[in-house]
Amino acid sequence: MEKPIVVYTDHIINKTLCYNFAKGSDSLLCHVNNFRDFNKTIATYGVLRGTLEIIRKSKNYYYMDHGYFNQSKRSFENNRTNVINLDGYFRIVYNNLIHNGAGNYPDDRLKKLKLEILEQKKNGSYIILSEPSDAMKKVYNVPNWAEDTTKLLKRYTDRKIIMHNKFSKDPLKILLKNAWAFVSLQSTAGFMAMLNGIPSYFTDVSLENISKIKDIENPIIDYNIFNSLAYGQWTLKEIESGEAWENISKNKY
Repeated sequence: MEKPIVVYTDHIINKTLCYNFAKGSDSLLCHVNNFRDFNKTIATYGVLRGTLEIIRKSKNYYYMDHGYFNQSKRSFENNRTNVINLDGYFRIVYNNLIHNGAGNYPDDRLKKLKLEILEQKKNGSYIILSEPSDAMKKVYNVPNWAEDTTKLLKRYTDRKIIMHNKFSKDPLKILLKNAWAFVSLQSTAGFMAMLNGIPSYFTDVSLENISKIKDIENPIIDYNIFNSLAYGQWTLKEIESGEAWENISKNKY
């Protein structure tokens, strides 16, 4: 298995994740401003400060970002995301920005997370439409995502639609209590919704296998994907020790 060149920026979180990934995989580090060999496989964290441009030019890449469950603590205020600590899980994805949930994985890593997984709700009065960040709109080239997705939803349901993003006044946890469904581009909050028994729908093609918006009035949650997602996220310690690399180099999904 080809080891990647780990491309880092001057951002503290990127540097921390990249340093630990390079150590765990015994890979070389290279600053984003100095990287030129796009035929090489790379690894990096996030899509800002030049990393997205390198991801798009590289033949193969490993992408790191916040995990699906038990993420590091963050606060959202004044249109800024502040990471409070790095004690949570981080996803590592091969040639994509998010895992598709495919695969047949055991439940040992999921059990380690000690998550409360609620049964699917059979009622709910509205649909939560989770607006992607400006950065993600640019990454996925969907400047009018909210408007386009609202039109799509109205073809299949007449339920009330509530717009929400990470800077909204009302916490998502509160909104989920009376929600029928959660719809996003590729937000990991969709998996939090599923943990709370709320079916989630994603418009990103990578996640289309999870559910179809055309079936939004007949929802089914496939809880088996949680096993796969748990095998796609790792703690900083697991990344630094090489345990993460040992697994993901064998299971690129």
